[in-house]
Amino acid sequence: MASSIVGGGNKFRDYLSDEELKNTKWRNGPPSYDVVDKLFEQERTNVWAEGSVEEEVQRLLKTWEMEIVHKADPNELKTMDPNKFTISINGRKGLTPAESAKLGGSYNIFLQTSLPENVRLYNPDDETFESSQNLFRSIFLRGFAIEILHVYSGPPGIVYRFRHWGYMDGPFKGHAPTGQLIELFGIGTFEVIVLIKEYPSKVPIFAYLYEATPSYN
Repeated sequence: MASSIVGGGNKFRDYLSDEELKNTKWRNGPPSYDVVDKLFEQERTNVWAEGSVEEEVQRLLKTWEMEIVHKADPNELKTMDPNKFTISINGRKGLTPAESAKLGGSYNIFLQTSLPENVRLYNPDDETFESSQNLFRSIFLRGFAIEILHVYSGPPGIVYRFRHWGYMDGPFKGHAPTGQLIELFGIGTFEVIVLIKEYPSKVPIFAYLYEATPSYN
């Protein structure tokens, strides 16, 4: 890993140069991080020194998130080997990029649940990549930022603690916006850029989203 902008184009992520934005196969067009990066810079807990292990892991995490969420062709992934990479959430079976895409990627991966369908506040089985992205973007109008809080061990076996946060500025399934801060904390690991596991803490995110009086306008 290197703290320099590999490929250029973004202050906190690699592989977003003008050429890469133009030539990459994106799920829904090239991503823009202007809004969420503003929230990140305003409210991050630490400003890690350039070249520090925390800054490099944070950059790796943000670049990986960009690729796994927005790139349509697994063969264009650069932070991981698509033939070896798996992602595992809270001890679940590891998913390949193809399996992640089949589930709808992004939020549908992280919000997999064994709860009965009739009590799910969000049902990933009913959501596509597009619908899940549209839903959460309409809730978190300032974006849902992520930062590294601590790196417990450096490469090749990286263990880190992260914070994910945003504000309920939009409605959620008929529940009116509250403007409330919603933040999650968890532990993640990178294993030689091949296997990623994340263990979000059991924060009741949907309890926050359902806290407001329902609004059906």
